[in-house]
Amino acid sequence: MPSLKEIKGRIASVKSTRKITSAMKMVASSKLHHAQVAIQNMLPYETMLEHILKSFLAAEAEAQTVFDQERPVKRVALVVYSSNSSLCGGFNANIIKLMQKVVSEYAELGLENIEIYPIGRKVAEKAGKLGYKVMGDFADLADKPNVHQCIDIAMELGLKFAHGEIDKVELVYHHFKSAGSQILTRKTFLPIDLEDELQRDHERDLTTIIATKESQEYLKKRGQRHEDHVQETVKPLNDNFIVEPDMDTVLSKLIPKLAHLMLYTALLDSVASEHAARMVAMQTATDNADELLRQLNLQYNKSRQQAITNELLDIVGGTVNN
Repeated sequence: MPSLKEIKGRIASVKSTRKITSAMKMVASSKLHHAQVAIQNMLPYETMLEHILKSFLAAEAEAQTVFDQERPVKRVALVVYSSNSSLCGGFNANIIKLMQKVVSEYAELGLENIEIYPIGRKVAEKAGKLGYKVMGDFADLADKPNVHQCIDIAMELGLKFAHGEIDKVELVYHHFKSAGSQILTRKTFLPIDLEDELQRDHERDLTTIIATKESQEYLKKRGQRHEDHVQETVKPLNDNFIVEPDMDTVLSKLIPKLAHLMLYTALLDSVASEHAARMVAMQTATDNADELLRQLNLQYNKSRQQAITNELLDIVGGTVNN
């Protein structure tokens, strides 16, 4: 059984640790507030732009670009978001596990054909230890989100994809749902994935104004077969977009904007999730410290009472002997 001095030392140590975890919880809570405001302001804009562009690409048969055409996957790039520091629960461990799972799915391509763009020091260190092909150092973004650097990354990935150097780009990050819930997310960045948009709008038959893959193929075939024929009685299936000044100009503006906004929004999501995870972890640590202090104080009082009882018994025993 530990002595009273040892128990007092443990109590003092736990109190000191509790002060640290409590302070870190308050700091994380303050940072979370600012990060939450940032993601709440950005997410609706990025979501609506993504919805508009994907609906446009799905609805217009002529709106074909190199960025929405699927091709055999021979080289893959993964943009993985983590934090620079620890003490945030399983935040980094979960991201690393998902990264390893994604890499294992592309294992037949070979590690030399899988590029990792690490946003955050933790994932960069782990990717290096695992022997993955790490492309650049973007640790600063995890602490200070910078839209200009996201534009540079988006341009680099877009050029590689357009030139055929990579065939697919995926984002791996935490989606911030609430302070107590962060969802691991794996999202296709390039080529532009129209499937989720079509599924979100619920695929319908060719008689509706909601475009589907079938209607898109139908428009292509009709344009090839009846290029010179004027349809007088049949109404076009997808006539709800008016493009000005022309298709190429609109797509050349929208696609790069969507690309860097997707990267930037994922970064804000990850930063908010990190602070939320750290706040929850430090709150849990503080609660555990409170419970440990309660048990130590109880043990100290019991030991102290036992010591007093033993002293009284010694005194009484000595008095009787005399």
